[in-house]
Amino acid sequence: MSNDETARSGDRSAKTIATLIAVPLALVAGFGFFQVMRPAPAATPSPSAAAPRVMPTAPVAVPAPALDARQTTVCRALLSQLPDQVQDMPRRAVVAGHEQNAAYGDPALTVACGGPARNLAADEKVWTLDGVCWHQAGQAWTTVDREVPVRVTVPASYETPGQWVIAFSKTLIATVPSAKQIPSGCGTRS
Repeated sequence: MSNDETARSGDRSAKTIATLIAVPLALVAGFGFFQVMRPAPAATPSPSAAAPRVMPTAPVAVPAPALDARQTTVCRALLSQLPDQVQDMPRRAVVAGHEQNAAYGDPALTVACGGPARNLAADEKVWTLDGVCWHQAGQAWTTVDREVPVRVTVPASYETPGQWVIAFSKTLIATVPSAKQIPSGCGTRS
C-alpha cells in the first residue's frame, strides 16, 4: 500500500465515523424538535359541578286544572314572559296545560298558574320574596298576593328553595295583577 492509499483509507474511516455519529445525532435532534413544536393534545374535560348536564327532553307532567277566562288570560301573559332558562336549567315542555304550566331542569322545577286561591289562617307564615308574597307548604310555594295564584314547586334536592322562587318574582309582578285582598303578613303590594 502506498502512502496515498493509506491516507485515503484513514480519511474514509474518519468520514465514516463522523457520519455514523452525525446521522443519529441529527435524527435525535430532529425528533426532539418536532416533539417540542407539535401542538399539545386536546385536554379531556374533567367532570365538575360547573360542567353542563344533559337534560331530558321528555315533557313534564304537571296538573292542568280548568281555568276561567280571566285566569286563562293572566296565565298566558305570565307564561309568555317566563325565561327560557332559570339559572343553568333550560325550560322543558309540559304534558298538559302549556298555557298555564312550565318546567325547568331535572328533576323538574315546575310553575303552575291558576286554580283556586289559598285560604290561609291568620297565623300562617308567609314570605315576601323580592316583592311577591308566598306561602310555603312542603316543596310548593304559592303566591297569596296575586289575582291568580301561581305555584312554584322546587324539588327537595335543590338547595335554598327561596332563591329558585325569587327567579320568577319580577315576571309575576309584571304579568299577574295584585289581589284585592292580601294576607296581613305580606309586605307592600306590587
